[in-house]
Amino acid sequence: MTARHSRWERTGAEQHNAAYEEARAALLLGQMVHDRRTAVGLTQGELAERAGMTQPQLSRLESGGATPTVPLLARLAAALDAELDITFKPHRDAAA
Repeated sequence: MTARHSRWERTGAEQHNAAYEEARAALLLGQMVHDRRTAVGLTQGELAERAGMTQPQLSRLESGGATPTVPLLARLAAALDAELDITFKPHRDAAA
């Protein structure tokens, strides 16, 4: 029974880590949208209208409660007079 429990803990931890990383990415992305929006002096309503979404949708995105699609990110970038830059970077420990 102990071996089964160990395997359950390991599987649960992996699922937890994946969910944590997704939530972290959503929060970081939302913060970037918020920071740019406030830097250009737009309200949530103004940005939402420019990006073709509702203010509650934008609020949810900024708070990390929603993960936008790439087309929505492109609309947000255009509405924020910004360039959308999506990159893949190797992990720090993979440099060896």
